[in-house]
Amino acid sequence: MALRADLALLFGTAIALGLPQASAAQQTFALPQGCTAYVSIQSRDCSVTHHFTCETDPEGFQRRVDFDQDGPVFFSVIDAETQWVESFSPRSGSTSRLTPGAADPASFSDLMASGEDTFDFLTTSDVFGGTRHVGADRLTGQVETIDGVVLQVTEFEAAAYDSGGGLLYSSTGQQYVNADWGTFLAGTEVTDNGEEVFTSDGRPMAFDFPGDPGFLSTQPIYGCDVVLSLLEVRP
Repeated sequence: MALRADLALLFGTAIALGLPQASAAQQTFALPQGCTAYVSIQSRDCSVTHHFTCETDPEGFQRRVDFDQDGPVFFSVIDAETQWVESFSPRSGSTSRLTPGAADPASFSDLMASGEDTFDFLTTSDVFGGTRHVGADRLTGQVETIDGVVLQVTEFEAAAYDSGGGLLYSSTGQQYVNADWGTFLAGTEVTDNGEEVFTSDGRPMAFDFPGDPGFLSTQPIYGCDVVLSLLEVRP
């Protein structure tokens, strides 16, 4: 399942996620002890993402940290099926955690085996409260090669509801998956919260691996001087 945060990117609990207090002044992200990064991704929405694993985590768990020009904006942990385990937004101060007993857990295995996976699960945020997430991811059959990395294209639809059943937002869009990495990568997305419609484009532009000059860089390099998000205010 594509990891979609509170609509606020996720710091106060960086310790809970096992992450150091990174700052905008840092040029290279310092991994926590016992952790190993396998790829850094520069995206066209002026962000850079680092994917890594840690020895102390259960088998199959992965971690991720995103930076924009002003510093870290998102920390997350997913399990082997790409289920949202925990995430943290420095900007909102919110930590969100998966509530046990999902009605329909996200399953990366099902997506790769059948071409489609539905999900229906709950998360709890210490700032925003409970949220129900419902939707589906599908493989389109398309394959793209970006900077030498082969990616399968997906399409998704998702909706989030508050604890009273009210719609918080709905999203549709296109993302990517890498079967070897067992994770989703951002693509294009349209999000509607009932008052505004946001269009974003976080498609990957470049991949840096251990030994590459850009590996673990905290400085995004693409799209930072152009407006990549469109806002439509409803009448």
